Amino acid sequence: IIWDGLQVAIMKQEKTQWKLFLETLSAAQWEFTFVLLGVTCLTLVVSLMFTSLWPLSALYFVWLVKDWHTPERGGRRTEFVRNWRIWGHLRDYFPIKLVKTAELDPKKNYILGIHPHGIMCAGGYTCFSTESCGFAEAFPGMRSSLAVLAGLFRIPLFREYIMSAGLLSVSRASLTHVLSKSGKGIALSIVIGGAEESLSSSPGVNTVVMRHRKGFVRMALEHGADLVPVYSFGENELFRQVIFSEGSVGRRLQDLFKRLIGFAPCVFLGDRFGLLPYRTPITSVVGAPIAVPKLLVPTEEEVDHYHNLYMESLSKLFHEHKVSCGLSESHELQII
Repeated sequence: IIWDGLQVAIMKQEKTQWKLFLETLSAAQWEFTFVLLGVTCLTLVVSLMFTSLWPLSALYFVWLVKDWHTPERGGRRTEFVRNWRIWGHLRDYFPIKLVKTAELDPKKNYILGIHPHGIMCAGGYTCFSTESCGFAEAFPGMRSSLAVLAGLFRIPLFREYIMSAGLLSVSRASLTHVLSKSGKGIALSIVIGGAEESLSSSPGVNTVVMRHRKGFVRMALEHGADLVPVYSFGENELFRQVIFSEGSVGRRLQDLFKRLIGFAPCVFLGDRFGLLPYRTPITSVVGAPIAVPKLLVPTEEEVDHYHNLYMESLSKLFHEHKVSCGLSESHELQII
């Protein structure tokens, strides 16, 4: 931890004040997008209905009805947004690095499992929903996309923005469309632990929620998409979260939100008056693919078999790279 802090201090000394400002600005806009942009967009569209500009909202809602199923039909990705320079500044803020350990065949499709979720999944977003970390150069012929909570695509205006960055709905219909109608060379990234895993995000903790999460394995079997584990070392170090104990009022409220809207609000503090994430390096290591056969109707035994192979591969990936990524030899990966 001391060494990581020293590295960050040295990197900051080597950067100009303007570069540091741009990095801070990029981190602030990313956090604003994650926490408040959806609410802001919804408030704006509804508020306009009560002004002289109400036709704008009315026309948009007509468009929204017509375009409702686009997020489940491959979205509306634009390379322009994925290549914004601001993503490079966001990458440098921490910094974030993508590490390749094996080749991915562009004649195949893959489901990449991203671990851990952390508070805001900075590693997963930056590496697989932008081009700032060099995914296309590391894996020629592959096209990466990140699947996120389906409910986000029901928020007016906000849905247009996240679709432009290549984000996809994690619904079954969306994943089926991408894996069956988008050709080959698809690297579909899914944050397996989701909202439940975010609640256990804390510095020094390496816990992933996936022991009972098998839907992504079934999806891989149904489409013959190989499975690839990805571990983002440092993801849990970005914020200090208030962890509510099981059964407490705070935890019950988080569980209620998770059931109602699909995600759990976290209470966390970071750097700069507690608002920004800490400048902690993140290393997203892409593991070797696990060959998966195509089975139109996989049995429970077949799903369990490949699910166990995946957990073993993830654990192996973690232990092979933990020391080089700043953890001690004694660190263990807890799978729950």
